[in-house]
Amino acid sequence: MLILLPPSEGKASEGGGPPLGDLSFPALDRPRKRVRTALAKASRRRDALEVLGLSPGLAGELAKNLVLQTAATLPAAELYTGVLYDNLGLGTLDGEARRRAEESVLVFSGLWGVLRITDRVPPYRLSMGVNLPPLGGLAAFWRPLVTKQLDPLPGLVVDLRSATYAGAWQPGDRSVAVRVFKDGKVVSHMAKATRGQVARALLESGADPASPAELAKTLDALGYVVDLSAPARPTRPWTLDIRL
Repeated sequence: MLILLPPSEGKASEGGGPPLGDLSFPALDRPRKRVRTALAKASRRRDALEVLGLSPGLAGELAKNLVLQTAATLPAAELYTGVLYDNLGLGTLDGEARRRAEESVLVFSGLWGVLRITDRVPPYRLSMGVNLPPLGGLAAFWRPLVTKQLDPLPGLVVDLRSATYAGAWQPGDRSVAVRVFKDGKVVSHMAKATRGQVARALLESGADPASPAELAKTLDALGYVVDLSAPARPTRPWTLDIRL
C-alpha cells in the first residue's frame, strides 16, 4: 500500500541538521536542481510574491528559497506542520507504525517532486500550483518524471492529496481518491484533519488492503462511514467518500 500526501503550507521555521544531501528517488535530483535554480531566480524578482502566489505577509519566506543548498535540514516528517500532519502525528507513531510510514507514505512537493518522510530537506516556500519561469506549471513539469519513478512501485494507492498535487502523478484504477463530506459538503479544514486521521489509522492498524473494496472494508472496521465508487474509465481512480 502507498499513501499519497500533499505537503502543507505550514512548515517548521528552520532545520537543525546538515545541508541538503541524498534524497529518495535520486533520478529526480537533476530536475530538483532545475526547480531550485528557477525558484531562487523567481524569489529575487521584484514581482516575486505575485509569481509565487504569496501574500505580502509572506514576503519573509522568500529568503528561505535563496539558501536551499546550504540551509540546515530536517526530515520531511518534521518539516510539514499543517492540519493534516498535526492529525497524522508522525512523531508519535509507535515503532511498527513508523516503519510502515517510512515504507508507504509519499509526500508530493512542488520543489522536490516526491519525498519519503525520512528525506531531509530545508524549509522552503513553493506550491505545486505555481507557474514557475521558465519551467511552467509544476504539476505538468513533474508528471512525466514522477510517473516514471512511481509507476513501478507495487500496491494499492490511497490518495489523500489535494487536486493541485494529484496532477503530478495519476496512478489510474489502482488508486483510491479519498474525499471527506459533512452535511453533503466538503469542509476544507475538517477534510484535512480527517485525511490525517485516516492515514494514521491505516498505519496503526497494520492492514495492507490490496484492492479498493478491501480498503473500504478496512476503514469501515475502523469506524468510518464510507461509500466506494468505481471509476468511470480504467485510467481514473476509484473514489471513496468519508461521511462525517
